[in-house]
Amino acid sequence: MSYIKASSLAKQYGNNGIVVQAVREMSFEISRGEFAVIMGQSGSGKSTLLSLMGALNTPTSGTYSVDGIDVYSLRSDQRADFRREFLGFVFQSFHLIPYLTVLENVMLPLTTLKTKVQMKRQMASNALERVGLENKSNRLPSEISGGEQERVAIARAIVNEPPILLADEPTGNLDTRTSEGIMDRFQSLNSDGMTIVMVTHNRECANYARRVLQLSDGLLVN
Repeated sequence: MSYIKASSLAKQYGNNGIVVQAVREMSFEISRGEFAVIMGQSGSGKSTLLSLMGALNTPTSGTYSVDGIDVYSLRSDQRADFRREFLGFVFQSFHLIPYLTVLENVMLPLTTLKTKVQMKRQMASNALERVGLENKSNRLPSEISGGEQERVAIARAIVNEPPILLADEPTGNLDTRTSEGIMDRFQSLNSDGMTIVMVTHNRECANYARRVLQLSDGLLVN
């Protein structure tokens, strides 16, 4: 059975009588441990599709399942539990809290975890070590580079060890050399068994993936 499965997934938006088909009847499957990239021109539906895969948006029609769980048949509270258990998110904008240290930013997803603070700090430290920032834990976001901020965002996404990482243009604001470093981190996480789905417009970044889903005008074309 496929780990991630979309069947006739569609999303449309309506405004002032105008209907926009952002995602149109997409069907695909992704295996456990796969590294897949979603590519397409601006407006092709990439980010909308990723939001559907992240249970952050509700499809107009179709079904979407992860590990046999019919995601959109869940209640909203169950869907929140699903996101917390299965998913880590990395975005183009780092969304770091400026007055919190690097370690404290990484600890944020653990807020509702019923365990001692010392254990949470250790989990955050472990995540920072995985992205090579164990020596920057006491810095503020303004005291580290853009590439390092993105690595902090990755550490925050993986701190609770989710099986799936969803990334939306994670290298979009970074230079080529820094982007290569970020992609090396993704490749390492994937080698450790994490399933990764990443939106990008960068063909060089796409070369790191095992598979490319090409979108055009809301349709999957390959």
